[in-house]
Amino acid sequence: MSFYLTDAEWAAIQLSLQVASLAIAIALPPAVLLGYALARWKFPGYTLVNALVHLPIVLPPVVTGYVLLVLFGRQGMLGSFFADVFGIVFAFRWTGAALAAGIMAFPLIIRPVKLSFELSDGQLEEAAHSLGTSRLKTFLLITLPLALPGILSGAILGFAKAMGEFGATITFVSNIPGETRTLSLALYTEMQSLSGDAGAIRLTVIAIVVSICALVFSEVISHRLSRKLGGQHD
Repeated sequence: MSFYLTDAEWAAIQLSLQVASLAIAIALPPAVLLGYALARWKFPGYTLVNALVHLPIVLPPVVTGYVLLVLFGRQGMLGSFFADVFGIVFAFRWTGAALAAGIMAFPLIIRPVKLSFELSDGQLEEAAHSLGTSRLKTFLLITLPLALPGILSGAILGFAKAMGEFGATITFVSNIPGETRTLSLALYTEMQSLSGDAGAIRLTVIAIVVSICALVFSEVISHRLSRKLGGQHD
């Protein structure tokens, strides 16, 4: 058995990197803002919002993919809006794979982000406010840097999740070679082939390596955050 990747496998990996990168670009900014809001404020509907944020974890991925197809399909309310106004089509396109991956990764991104904001020293923000610094400037120059380890940790975990997303993706954008066939879908395709064992093993190894690296990096960042916050409270 050869461990040299075929052109189709390379294409699937490259597409997965492209999809995961766009997924994080889509999901990270709202995850930071929403994570900050959930960490600092208690507002009417807080429990409902928190539940909706984590819904993709417990909801069957096929259901998530179907909802995306209904909303972002060419005839869907949001899908037709983006297509007509911005010329962006999601259904059965790699952009739709990125959208699905971003939504499925969102809970994994926001959890460490929210925790990081909760553990950051609020007294520094209050001191900045007392000196006349605006809330926006305080957020950008003090709060955000303090939460950066959690944000990076969430981004890494989200990227790994996006790389391996399957159920919502295949439901929403199908399994189209060169367009939506990501790493997981390529592995699924190899498993359906009578002669695809070698390819399935190669892609499985790659998926495991990516996942382990993401978990290790995330743990390293989390430990550094814990030591840093522990030192602040000593």
